[in-house]
Amino acid sequence: MKEKTGEVVQGTLDMLIMKTLALEPMHGYGIAQRIEQISKGVFRVNAGSLFVALQRLERGGLIRSEWNVSENNRRAKYYLLSERGRKRLSTEAREWGRQVAAIARILEA
Repeated sequence: MKEKTGEVVQGTLDMLIMKTLALEPMHGYGIAQRIEQISKGVFRVNAGSLFVALQRLERGGLIRSEWNVSENNRRAKYYLLSERGRKRLSTEAREWGRQVAAIARILEA
């Protein structure tokens, strides 16, 4: 049976973007690729959703951006996690872990 791939779970895209940027600064396409790669293809990020999320995170001061040259010598906007973003990521990751553990307990009951 083939495994299903799909969109990121509602409400988790911001957290996944911030975690990806905690590893290193990246451009949008790189962020989408990294999320798909780390999830082993389970999650695919829609480009439109990613763009809206990046704008929202930047407006909220959780990430910042700067123009740089990409690996194939093109000008690209790179995103970096801010200190405020690191704090938010830590909080959200703890809460997500708590919720996942609760769901696992329910499924095991």
